Amino acid sequence: MLKIQAEAQVPTEYGNFRMIAFSEDENDWMPHMAIIAENTDLSKPINVRFHSECITGEVFHSKKCECGQQLDAAMKFIHENGGIIIYLRQEGRNIGIINKLKAYCLQEKGFDTVEANLKLGLPADDRDFGDAIEVLTILGVKEINLLTNNPAKMKIVEDSNIRLNKRIPLQINSTSDSESYLKVKKDYFGHLLEDDDDIINRTL
Repeated sequence: MLKIQAEAQVPTEYGNFRMIAFSEDENDWMPHMAIIAENTDLSKPINVRFHSECITGEVFHSKKCECGQQLDAAMKFIHENGGIIIYLRQEGRNIGIINKLKAYCLQEKGFDTVEANLKLGLPADDRDFGDAIEVLTILGVKEINLLTNNPAKMKIVEDSNIRLNKRIPLQINSTSDSESYLKVKKDYFGHLLEDDDDIINRTL
């Protein structure tokens, strides 16, 4: 069972947020985080983003994925419109940074993101969004608007006691470095992505 271990107000370049650490053990150095915008009424339908950790994209600004840009866009949107980002410690689709770098090495040899994971004997995507549902439940959230392109995230909400009011797309324009990555997201995982030429608002 996840528990609230600590919380504090944190000012960011996007605005002030209440950050809450959730884990089973207070000594866990890598807890999940709920990042809640000021003046968010948790008793009403709220905007929510499930975001899995990506140190390469978020910290080092890797161009191989759009994770850092998605997190930035989500923080801006949540600050302006209210809501929660649930930051899940699931680096590299939950294979960890070491395996992720090994997969990157295989990608340099021509394998796509799924093929590289499978060649390493790892799942294509080993993430579990059940903890995000548990966090929302602890916070007393009953109904959400989900910022996502991923139907798997929508399904986990639909199968829970939390009502999915609507989906809010969160699409970032592709680059020459991320084009293959996004193509796999769309073709293999079924992410709800438009072609770049069809996108009017590429970010929130």
